[in-house]
Amino acid sequence: MKIIYYILSITLISMMLSCKEYVEIEDPKDQLATGTVFKSDATATAAMVGIYSDMNASNYQFANVLTTFTCAMYADEFVYASVLANFDEFKNNALTTGNGYVGLMWSSPYNFIYRSNAVIEGVTASTTLTPAVKNQLLGEAKFMRAFCYFYLVNFFGDVPLILDTDVLNNTSKARTSKEEVYASIIQDLKEAKQLLVAAYPGSAERTRPNKTAATLLLSRAYLYTEEYAMAETESAEVIETTSQYSILKNADPNNAGHMTKVFLKNSNEAVWQLQVVNTLGGRNTWEGNTFISNGSPFYRLTKGTYGLETGFEEGDKRFSNWVGSYTTTTAPFTTHYFPYKYKVRVGASGAAVTEYSMVLRFAEAYLIRAEARVRLNKLSDAANDLNIIRDRAGLPPLVVATTPGIAMTQVEQERRVELFAEWGHRWFDLKRWKSVSGDPAKTRADDILPLSKPSWKSTALLFPIPIEVMRTNPNMVQNPGYN
Repeated sequence: MKIIYYILSITLISMMLSCKEYVEIEDPKDQLATGTVFKSDATATAAMVGIYSDMNASNYQFANVLTTFTCAMYADEFVYASVLANFDEFKNNALTTGNGYVGLMWSSPYNFIYRSNAVIEGVTASTTLTPAVKNQLLGEAKFMRAFCYFYLVNFFGDVPLILDTDVLNNTSKARTSKEEVYASIIQDLKEAKQLLVAAYPGSAERTRPNKTAATLLLSRAYLYTEEYAMAETESAEVIETTSQYSILKNADPNNAGHMTKVFLKNSNEAVWQLQVVNTLGGRNTWEGNTFISNGSPFYRLTKGTYGLETGFEEGDKRFSNWVGSYTTTTAPFTTHYFPYKYKVRVGASGAAVTEYSMVLRFAEAYLIRAEARVRLNKLSDAANDLNIIRDRAGLPPLVVATTPGIAMTQVEQERRVELFAEWGHRWFDLKRWKSVSGDPAKTRADDILPLSKPSWKSTALLFPIPIEVMRTNPNMVQNPGYN
């Protein structure tokens, strides 16, 4: 119970005090009652954008590096080179219910869901907001609720579906089936699509979700629920109905369209980014600040036959442009590789911020459509989509696969090397794809992870419900393997 009351107490304060990085309005510091907050366009907008600001305000949180780092280690992308008990549990797929990072990956999304629910209720009840702002904020709040539930259901499986701010009822709510949670995600995103417009609101930076962001996430939700025709339709809408996005592939490294510029703020490949909030010491993104090191990197691509370090094709520009290297200065000399999609660890003193944290980007639409088309047996069309991604990488076009199984191998490879070190894509793919063994009880994680992780167990497909949640909610049931 105390967790819910804590969230309740900080929610209104947070959403009022953390929004100035996103919109140029006066913080309503003396207006904490929700009835007052949702009377004006400015204060209602502050309630919504305060969520985005808080998502990226501190390091090692659900919405900046934590999801990327933990899922990458849980899969086969990179490892943490030092000793840290919480990270070791992810690396070894041996999570405990008291792991602090697992706790954050539960509590933070629910915090943002509660705040999104408060916005939905407050905006819906308001009679003083202008119609355009009302629609925009409702669309953003529904998008944000769907976004958080997408990650919760992929982390934990069945989770409580909370769609209001009734604290007493929600504190002891039982788990909702994964299917029902996904149905809610899809419904929220369909409604968000109708409420949002293509233009980015506020400053026109790509730091608040627009209609395209909702469409892209909807296409991903359809893909994950195996509604492949709908996934194809929604991803095609992202690709074909707007000119404000493109795959950056210019040959000149100094050109804004070069692939090294993908993760710049407001790049043409950005669909939704989180703006820099804490720029102390010249920091741009938490990702760049953490991945890039002055010496030997702490986060290193996995080595060996099955490691990501050797997973790129010869000549793949993604390796030469998105992977950094460091060679030790004493024998035995060893080269370590690390994610280098973000280029700024610490900017020059007083320099303007150049990079934002990427959450959704345009290239994913092609990968979603390619996979959906494979599932629909449109193998030539699927190859065309993958070849757009490969063309940027400087690789020759794929020969059209002769079977869906071969085509899925192509999809798997392109997703692995295109989306590495981004928001858990690799881990989610391995756990959602069926095993090639034909065993319906197994996944691709069961095929692949035992090759480099001998202690792998299928019960690791889900994270444990955090110990504090089990202690305070009498109706909560633990995931298998963690009792």
